[in-house]
Amino acid sequence: MGRSPFTLAAAVTAALPGAEVTGARALTADADGRFDSAVATLADGRELAIRIADDDETARELAAEALALRALTAGARAMLPFSAPEYIGETRVGEGRALVTGLLPGFQIEPAMVPAGRGAAESMGAAIAAVHGLPTSVVRGAGLVSKSAEDTREELARLIDQAAATGRVPARLTVRWRQAVSDDDLWRFESTVVLGGVQATSFLFDDDPERGPEVTGLVGWHGLAVGDPALDLAWLSAAPDAAADVHASYSSSLDRVPDAALEVRARLLAELEFARWLVHGDSMRRGDIVDDAAALLESLADGLRDDDLSVIATRGTGVDSALDALDRVPAETGPAIDTSMQTDAYNPDELWLDTNADADSDKTGPVEPLSSTGPEAGGDNADAARRAAMLTIETEDLSGVSGLFAGTTGAAGVREESHPLRSPSADASGVASDAADSPTDDEEAQRAARAALQRWKSSSSE
Repeated sequence: MGRSPFTLAAAVTAALPGAEVTGARALTADADGRFDSAVATLADGRELAIRIADDDETARELAAEALALRALTAGARAMLPFSAPEYIGETRVGEGRALVTGLLPGFQIEPAMVPAGRGAAESMGAAIAAVHGLPTSVVRGAGLVSKSAEDTREELARLIDQAAATGRVPARLTVRWRQAVSDDDLWRFESTVVLGGVQATSFLFDDDPERGPEVTGLVGWHGLAVGDPALDLAWLSAAPDAAADVHASYSSSLDRVPDAALEVRARLLAELEFARWLVHGDSMRRGDIVDDAAALLESLADGLRDDDLSVIATRGTGVDSALDALDRVPAETGPAIDTSMQTDAYNPDELWLDTNADADSDKTGPVEPLSSTGPEAGGDNADAARRAAMLTIETEDLSGVSGLFAGTTGAAGVREESHPLRSPSADASGVASDAADSPTDDEEAQRAARAALQRWKSSSSE
């Protein structure tokens, strides 16, 4: 790496025979440091971008980019309200693979700096919707990847198992992710053409004097495929100010029924990038990456403990560095590992309170809830007291994970009352507040036991 722009510009004549290069300079936009890159100016005034890969990972990315850009026919490009890079040619420079494309003008905006309201946010939402509106034949005809909703679901389940197998994922995250993957309602979506992981810096803008920044170009097409549209919206977890407006613009620009679970899946995918980074480090036997990913996952789990589903959007401690690391996470995460819950370490049935048996032993009074049973309780409730003493810890109800989709959309584009640590009927303190439909003592006892069991499993796993 470290070739000069003039050396790179020489590759243009190999990729485009007859081209006359009159100048060269460094490529700033769409350059993330993983490639040697430059801009070559031709005698006819055109400017071309040259990128060279020196390792297998970046070489595969350039090959995928070349295939994707060639799949964008003139008809497909005419359907887009912005420009995509033009494929010019490929060659080799030394041992590296070189891709030459047309250079798109424009400026980029970092995700945290994307403003709300008219302009950039609305234009970005409309641009993503335009990509998702392309005919799937554009992708399938080029032999690119095509995944159904079930394919996506199974792939994420394998990723979660691989991450859990490292022993470095907080238990509450594993529970949260597995329950989300198991919720059928989350995976009833129609696969569309996707870029396979848009980033805020994928968009190139030009300033309109009346409407503000507008998307004029989109780069980074190497992930072009048919798949989950949530992939291209996961980056919004890093754009708290603009997320709601991007989602709103995206939905209004679609020509099909909106996907009610889209924002929740996007949030899930953003969280799983932390897991992907962990799996990558583990497969590479890079202890530094594993430790970094584990620290980021702990930070994410701490944010969820604070009852904030938008922890990434809050830019909490450790989260910024995680988002910076996501562009280094490879698409492949290593071989699948069977890490399903196969354990005989405990018998859950032994932890349930048998309320019927207690009721039979005391026909004259109701069964006291576990949460109100203490050492001072006597008589026929002694057995319940002993079991409660074994489970006397601060409880945390995780039953809300399966309801990730319910509720209203928050400022960061997520369902605010669907946090997995909070029941939809709970108030700020986590206590059920539906006074009009108060539970019986038996139901309270079972609820307390279930909460204690969940907490016991989470804390013992960690």
